[in-house]
Amino acid sequence: MILKNKTVIISGAARGIGRAIAIELAGEGANISFNYLKNTISAIDLENEIKNLGVQVKSFQADIKEYSAVKSWVDETRELFGGIDIVINNAGVIKDRALALMEPGDWQEVINTNLEGTFNLTRAAIVTLIKQKSGVIINITSISGITGMPRQTNYSASKAGIIGFTKALAKEVSSYNIRVNAVAPGFIETDMLKDLKEEYRIQILKQIPLSRLGRPSEVAKTVKFLVSDDASYITGHTVVIDGGMSI
Repeated sequence: MILKNKTVIISGAARGIGRAIAIELAGEGANISFNYLKNTISAIDLENEIKNLGVQVKSFQADIKEYSAVKSWVDETRELFGGIDIVINNAGVIKDRALALMEPGDWQEVINTNLEGTFNLTRAAIVTLIKQKSGVIINITSISGITGMPRQTNYSASKAGIIGFTKALAKEVSSYNIRVNAVAPGFIETDMLKDLKEEYRIQILKQIPLSRLGRPSEVAKTVKFLVSDDASYITGHTVVIDGGMSI
């Protein structure tokens, strides 16, 4: 078990990519602390699944957009598990709409959840990592932040911001033996895509050289590599997982 006795704190893990990451890392011996906003049933299900893997787990209902709530979650995690080793910023939301029709609230909700949420969790945990002079931070961004996507100016801006955040922080904390990387998934089979119209799904698949959508487990295994000692010389980079779509 490559992560035995490590503590992972991850945002938005009740479902989708976050859930897959939590289970993958728990399977390698990591204790898991995760937050959720509303989906209590999914959070309880995940807790039970992780407990069956023989590690510790604790869920917290906390709004990633509220710094005070996030700080309380981080402080309780540190006290419960005795420290924090790995931070994963996964929580995200989409509100797609053409800019000409986008309401200010659509912009603010996406920026505040995706980008400010990344700041909130990282800021709340970074002093702990600096004091212990070790740690790994993984930020889940998107190919939308690399190539841009129509009707996603809010989402693309938030995800591009996360990439810049990753590069700057990697340089800032490297002397404390803290690595910071990002993972940019393309179209992954999650709840976010369940309502795609069939004609749009077909159109998307034509743009992907591997001719299929990605699986959450494929993102999770990439994250597992990046947080492991096998990636000890990788920092400040964004790993793209999109089946070749952004080539």
